[in-house]
Formats: sequence, C-alpha cells, structure tokens
Amino acid sequence: MPDQLLQALVWTDYRLAVLFTVLIPLILIIWAFVKKADAMVRLLIIYWRVSSLLAITVYIMIASWPIGFISGWLARVLIPISLWFWVDVNEDIEDQPTNLLKLTLTAWRWAITIYCGIGVLWSLPSLGCAFTPDALETLACRVWLEPPFLFKQYFHPESSPQFLGFIGIVGLLIYVLYLSYFVLIRLGKQGRIAMEQ
Repeated sequence: MPDQLLQALVWTDYRLAVLFTVLIPLILIIWAFVKKADAMVRLLIIYWRVSSLLAITVYIMIASWPIGFISGWLARVLIPISLWFWVDVNEDIEDQPTNLLKLTLTAWRWAITIYCGIGVLWSLPSLGCAFTPDALETLACRVWLEPPFLFKQYFHPESSPQFLGFIGIVGLLIYVLYLSYFVLIRLGKQGRIAMEQ
C-alpha cells in the first residue's frame, strides 16, 4: 500500500475512533442520564469501563512501546462484546418504548460494532509491529504512532513520552487485573447479568 494512502487511512481511523468511541457515547450517556434511562446508563457505564483500554493504548503508544499495538487491537475486540453481552440490559432496552434516544443508542451500537469489526481486520497487520524486532523503524508502524504524538502535543506538551507511557502501563496493569477478576470470578457467579455491575 502506498505510504500516503496508509497514512490517510490511519488518520481517518483515529478520527472515526474519536467520533464513535468518545463523542457519541459521551453525548449518549449524558442524554440517557437526563432521561433517567437506567438500562442505557448501565450499558454506557459498562462501555466506558471497557473502552478505557483505548485511552490506555494512546498513552502507551506515545512512548512508542509495542504492546500498544496489542492493547489497541484487543480494545476493538472487547468493545462490541461489552455492548451486546448483557442479557438483562439488552432486554430492558428492548422493552422500552421507541423514542429518539433508543433509536440513537441502537444505531450507535450497530455502528460501533461494525466499525470495531472492520477495525479488528484492518489493524491486524499492525500487530506485526508488536512482535517484529525494529518494526517501529518502518513507516508502516510509525504511521500508527503519529496521532498519539499529536495528542501528546495538545494535552501533555511538557510531559516526557516515557512518563506518559508509564501511566499507560500502570493503567494497563490495573485493567488486566480487573478484567481477570471479572472473567475468572464474577462472570462465573453472575453470568450474563449486568445488574451487579
């Protein structure tokens, strides 16, 4: 793939990620909270917990640490699962009368599921950047780091990349511990019921 096309696609992917994984769900959770749509608020809280892996990934990528390619790819796998996994939440949302909030939430759930599904396939080649020695020296890998570098310039201009990467790694460790606890202990006890979330 030509370098300029790859760069354009990566930047488009990051822009879509900001839209689908940050802006729209932020609007939705505020809207659902104002409308007192408890099931939708619960689903969106679960979503934010899971999607925090994307923020963690950005900080790891700022430090140019290869594990960020893995965490970013894994986030795209976990996000759709978190949106459709819960039987009680799905039933509660489906039982609500049709209104603009419900239609918007449903459209967003499908849109982000499709976006993440395409993203899982699209970013599959970038996983090689995590496992191949000196891969970060290639343009095919470096291009994925450009948007996190821009994020750093805007929001953390005085911080070192290694410090921000350290914050990302600490976040990743906490995330993995919580996810392990959930999968190994809570999932066995409560199954696909989100009520206790």
